Amino acid sequence: MLSTGELVLRLVISAGLGGAIGFEREINNRPAGLRTHILVCLGSCLIMILSTEAFGNSGDPARLAAQVVSGIGFLGAGTILRDGMNIRGLTTAATLWVSAGVGLSTGVGYYIAAVTTTALVLFFLVFLRLIERRMKKLKRFSHVKIFAIERAGLIGEIGTLFGKYSIVIKNMSIESDSADEDEIANVQISFQIKIPGKINLIPLYTVLSKVVGINYVVWDEVVVIRDNKISI
Repeated sequence: MLSTGELVLRLVISAGLGGAIGFEREINNRPAGLRTHILVCLGSCLIMILSTEAFGNSGDPARLAAQVVSGIGFLGAGTILRDGMNIRGLTTAATLWVSAGVGLSTGVGYYIAAVTTTALVLFFLVFLRLIERRMKKLKRFSHVKIFAIERAGLIGEIGTLFGKYSIVIKNMSIESDSADEDEIANVQISFQIKIPGKINLIPLYTVLSKVVGINYVVWDEVVVIRDNKISI
C-alpha cells in the first residue's frame, strides 16, 4: 500500500512532467497546451495508481491503463484541424498520447522512464523543429496566405506575379466568409509554393502590396504585408 507521501509525490511528478510538455505546446500556440497536458498526465497517473493499489489482486492493472491509452485517442482527435490543404495538430495529438504514457509510468513508480521520456519528447520537439525549418529553407517551399476582398481576376493576377518570379504554385485553396454569390466577400487564398534559390522576395512583396483588394499577406506565418504596406 502506498504511503501518503509517495502518493502525493507521484501525482506532483506527473503534473510537472505533463506541464513541461504542455508548456512547449503552449508557447507555440497549439490547440492543446499547458493545462490540457497537465490534466492528461495527472489523470493517467491517478488511474494507474487506482488500478494497482485500490483493486489489489482482484483485477488486471493493465486493463485500466489500456482504456486510458485508447481514450486519449478521442481527445487527440479534437486537436487535429484542417487548414486549407494542410493538416495541423498531429504533433499535439501525439504529445497528448505520450503524456498519458508518462502519467501511467509515474503512477506505477517508473520515475526514470517517465522523466527520460519527457526529456526526449522536449528534445525532439525543439530540435526537430529547427531541422524542419532548415530543410524548408533548402527546399525553398513556402506557405502563403493572402487575405483580400473578392474580385474578378484577383487569383489570375497573383498567379501572374508569382510566374514573373519563377515561383511554382504546388497547391491552392480558397475560403470565403460569404455564402451569397451576389455579395462581395472577404477571401483567404492559401498557396503552397516552390521558390527558386537565392531570390530576393522584397520586390515581390512590394508588387503584391499594390494589388487592388489585398489587405494583408502572411508568408510562412510571418505577416509581410498589412493594409497595402510592407510590414517587415
